[in-house]
Parts: sequence; C-alpha cells; structure tokens
Amino acid sequence: MALLFEPLTLRGVTLRNRIAVSPMCEYSSVDGFANDWHLVHLGSRAVGGAALVFTEASAIEADGRISPWDLGIYRDEHVSKLGQITAFIHERGAIAGIQLAHAGRKASVARPWEGGAPLATDEGGWQPIVAPSASPFLDHGPLPHALTVAEIRALVTSFARAAERALAAGFRVIEVHSAHGYLLHEFLSPLANLRDDAYGGSFANRARFLREVVGAIRTVWPERFPLFVRISASDWIEGGWTVDDSVALARDLAPFGVDLIDCSSGGVSPRQNIPMRPGYQVPFAAKVRAEGHIPTGAVGMITDPHQAEQILREGSADIVLLAREMLRDPYWPLHAALALGVDVAWPDQYLRAKPVQAKT
Repeated sequence: MALLFEPLTLRGVTLRNRIAVSPMCEYSSVDGFANDWHLVHLGSRAVGGAALVFTEASAIEADGRISPWDLGIYRDEHVSKLGQITAFIHERGAIAGIQLAHAGRKASVARPWEGGAPLATDEGGWQPIVAPSASPFLDHGPLPHALTVAEIRALVTSFARAAERALAAGFRVIEVHSAHGYLLHEFLSPLANLRDDAYGGSFANRARFLREVVGAIRTVWPERFPLFVRISASDWIEGGWTVDDSVALARDLAPFGVDLIDCSSGGVSPRQNIPMRPGYQVPFAAKVRAEGHIPTGAVGMITDPHQAEQILREGSADIVLLAREMLRDPYWPLHAALALGVDVAWPDQYLRAKPVQAKT
C-alpha cells in the first residue's frame, strides 16, 4: 500500500489518505458570502478523492480580507451556505477544513487578474489597513495603522468567534493562517514587527499574538477536532524569520493544542529571493517535524504522485497539500492512486470511466 493512501488520524478525525487541498483564494465572494462557485470548486475536490478540503483564507473580520471579493466568516449569516458546502464534502467521504485569516497590511487590494494593486475607498477598498507596526508592505504602499494592545485583544476574540461559526457550519479542521505576509505572520517576522511592547522585540513577544489566537480558538473548538497552523517557515531574506524560528514556534504551539504545522514560506517582503523548484519547501516540513516533534504538512510545487509518496516515505511530512495542481486536476488523488497501483473507490457516478488497472 502506498503511504499516500494510508489513513491518518488526528485527534478524533481520520483522513482517508494523506492528500489535502490547500487553501486557494477564489476572489468570488460578495461581502464574504460563499456561493455556488465555492460549492462546486470545493465539492469537486472532495469527489476527486482528496482526504481534506480546505476553504480559501476566510477572513475573521471584513477589514481582514485580502480583497473585497474574499470569503469571510465574520457574520453569522455566512454559516448557512458554508454548512451546505461542508455537508457535501462530508457526504463524499472527505473532511471539510477552513483556514481562518486576517490579511493585515496586505489587505484591501484588487484581484490578481485585475493587477492586485491597493484599492482606494471609492474602488471598494478600505482604510485603515492594520499591522503590528506603521510599516508598509510596499515602499510606496498605504501606511498601515499600528494595532493597539486593545485592538490586538479584540482580534483574538474575533478569531475565536470565527471558530465558533466554523463549528456551526460543520467544519472539522481549522487552520490558522500565520503565513505569506498576512497579519499573524507580520507579528512573527522582525521585518514587519517593529514594536517595543509585549507584542514585539523578542521571539516570545512576537509569537504572543499567535499563541493567544490559538489558545482562544481552543477554548471553543472541540477537543476531538484538529487545529493546524500554516506558517511561512522562512522569510527568504536576511534578518527575517528563519526555519530555526519555525522549529521553536512549533514547540511553543503544541502545548496550546496545535496538531500540525503546515509549512509554507515567504510573503512578508517583496525583496524575498525564493529559489523555486519542485518540492522546494519540503525541507522546512522535514526539519520542523524532526526537531519540533509535531506532525507537518508539505506544500509547494508538489505535482507528481511518486514525488508525493517519496516525501511521506522519507518522513519529511505527514500529509501533502496541493494547490495549483488541484486547480489543474480536481481528480488528482484518483489519478495518483492509478499511478501508484492503489485501488481506491471511485464515485459510483464515475465508475464507467475508471481505467482498468493491470494486475501485478
């Protein structure tokens, strides 16, 4: 049996294999509401055989969206459609997960296919955007408001309330987005966090906000359900966050009830220099897993079933999360099983199209 298709149990949730659909922004919402696009987009990946299907980054406050078209979970009214989506995902044998996020100083921008530039208020954007410090992401970008301690604590509460809504919507896994230069990552990175109070300076202080968010979520998120944290394991720039910091963070977070670290990288500085190649982020997952003593997820240019199998066989990660490859092929898990010689169940409606596997 290929390890890629062995079940994985985290707390009270069992994944049918080790393949997850990574959060991918769709920029297709109005006022944060999910719609039929999300039902079909996420549902088709469950039909395609993935074990865990994550929503895109879902904003915990309206001003925490990356764009005005982002998915949100900041209103009770968001729960109903999300509940329809989770029900379908679970009906197809997958597990529904949601990524809770706040965009920080990278908020209020246009959709990527419209240029991604900061939006003025008359274009649907908002001000102020917020950050740990009054330091913009782009040299000539909008100056963010440095959050006060009271505002930080209010955001911790917003994360917890979003987790309550996620539970009401039927999600069984939460991932906290602390990567890619968004708010929680901004607090971690010394490149973006220039504070000199209890939320800045030392490693422990810079990680305080994330610890508080995780702790608050765990007070409302059932013990039987897993909690992931996505991190940027490296800022890819001198003086920034490092993989050794990521190991230390993993050790910090485990006692707060974090079950898996999803190891991505970059995003906090436009000056980053990333040597992109297939599997380029896998060593981060391997190091955090080995030295942080916590399960990890590997991401980044994982496209081939044999590549994914090797990552797991080498002990570099416990799951693989695919993004762009899942956009190209929603049925990648079914095709991967064929490539690895594993007989997995196809949906009854698609059985007539299942290729006949040669016996070995």
